[in-house]
Amino acid sequence: MKKPLLTLLCLFALVSISQAQLFPTFKLGVKGALGFSSLSTEGKLLNSDTKTGYQLGVWGRIGMAGIHVQPEAYYASKKVGIKEEAQSGNATFNSFDVPVLLGTRIGLGPLGVRFQAGPVFSFAQDGKVNFSPTQDWGNYKKNSTGIIAGIGADISKLTVDLRYEHGLSNLSESKANSQKIKMWTIGVGFAIL
Repeated sequence: MKKPLLTLLCLFALVSISQAQLFPTFKLGVKGALGFSSLSTEGKLLNSDTKTGYQLGVWGRIGMAGIHVQPEAYYASKKVGIKEEAQSGNATFNSFDVPVLLGTRIGLGPLGVRFQAGPVFSFAQDGKVNFSPTQDWGNYKKNSTGIIAGIGADISKLTVDLRYEHGLSNLSESKANSQKIKMWTIGVGFAIL
């Protein structure tokens, strides 16, 4: 008696999960995150320490058949510590970031786990990198691209994300001094639609 009942319950759960993912879904929300950034360098001997920055913005999610696209737009303040021979300081990269993530969600109803990855396009807020104390570590580009991958959880309207971002383009104007941002983020969001 237990085996047929257990089989029936498992079959019902699988059908419920698959049905929940087949219908189109749309969500819109706000998010905030803490970012732990460092700068990887090639060429010039420049060491980087991890510093904490933040992200604030909005996200949307459009899904169907178990796959979703999640575009986001947020203001990001990425901070890194820089050391070069006897000099040291902090650098802040302020940018408007637009990731476009492709993912899947596994779950039932308001509870779910998401896996996502995709490109991120960064546009410098003021075209400057702010250093403290004021140093000259080179000129930086106004635009850059990277890739993001991560895992997230949905609990009703609350979302929690853990992501890794790796810069693909050189931030420095100097070709001899390639610098790329690397960052871990922990974010919390809330779906308003």
